[in-house]
Amino acid sequence: MSGTVTAVRAAASAPGRRGPGRRGAPAVPPTVVLSLLVLAVVVAWSLAPGLFTGQDPVDGVTSQKLLGPSAAHWFGTDHLGRDLFARVVHGTASSVSSALVAVVIGVVVGGAVGLLAGFLGGLVDVVLARLVDVLLAIPSFLLAVVVVSSLGFRTINAAVATGVSAVAVFARVMRSEVLKTRRSVFVEASFLQGGSRTHVLLRHVLPNASRTVLALAVLQFGLSILVIAGLAFLGYGDPPPASDWGLLVSAGKDYPTAPWLVYAPAAVTTATVLSVNRISRWLRGTG
Repeated sequence: MSGTVTAVRAAASAPGRRGPGRRGAPAVPPTVVLSLLVLAVVVAWSLAPGLFTGQDPVDGVTSQKLLGPSAAHWFGTDHLGRDLFARVVHGTASSVSSALVAVVIGVVVGGAVGLLAGFLGGLVDVVLARLVDVLLAIPSFLLAVVVVSSLGFRTINAAVATGVSAVAVFARVMRSEVLKTRRSVFVEASFLQGGSRTHVLLRHVLPNASRTVLALAVLQFGLSILVIAGLAFLGYGDPPPASDWGLLVSAGKDYPTAPWLVYAPAAVTTATVLSVNRISRWLRGTG
């Protein structure tokens, strides 16, 4: 008996082997690390833009207008001599905060709709499900344009419009996860032990159903940045001298001899969205 125990201990402690129940931490892919670094830079730009540039994003030097990218002006200058890098950095706060507002609206409103529809069932589920179907039948960008046209042309209104257009997606995903969680053994056991509907909903159903929704929220954050940039490009955001990324691209397209006015903010927007999408796919794979 002692020989068997010794052999088991030796096998468990042997180099390159793991004992039962011991799992190594999943390695983070290099693309995810790069995406996290890009997102960290964007967040830092939005929180403290003055640490990254000392140029004025509003007032420029007319003698330095339409200068190409250089050591003095990393992204070049625009038609008023304003440093484009400074405008991109200072515009990050508006773009990121607007996308965050949109995601919060989608998660809170859509999550609540899906949670009630999936958990209560019956007539509530039928009514809310039909409402979600109607919202899903309308293209999200078109719905955002309609909402922001009703509220007024401002970036915060564009964020609200983007959040409203995402409500149906979050509601559908949350409802699906709630229906799956309701059939779980631990939920039935909680009811059998005398747990109230509110207790089961908050203690068991909501935490387990929200995992997929949180991964979707990360993905929606990147999509919201893209949608809000598109609305700003069409003129549905704050007017100049605001420096939203979409507005910068829209203003730069009028100067074909200065392509950096379009490429620089577009590249930052694309890198941010792709990084968020990569992080979201990694979170779904490790969940």
